[in-house]
Amino acid sequence: MTTADDSNTAKKRQIINRFLAKLTRDEPQMYYASTAEVARALFLMIKEHQNRLEIEEQLLVKGLTSRDIEMILGFHH
Repeated sequence: MTTADDSNTAKKRQIINRFLAKLTRDEPQMYYASTAEVARALFLMIKEHQNRLEIEEQLLVKGLTSRDIEMILGFHH
């Protein structure tokens, strides 16, 4: 993995964390949901709000799948 890949992964994680904070604020019961369920909810939120993201962020999340989000959520540094 290159430094650019690491940087993009970190940026994707930041975007996902922003949406995760909004999701758990708007739907507190999601805190207790499975990672797969949270990932699906985040995937839908990101797709719904994608046009409101900055251009660079739009490009980062463009091909993001629910499974990708699940993997990012499940992998902790």
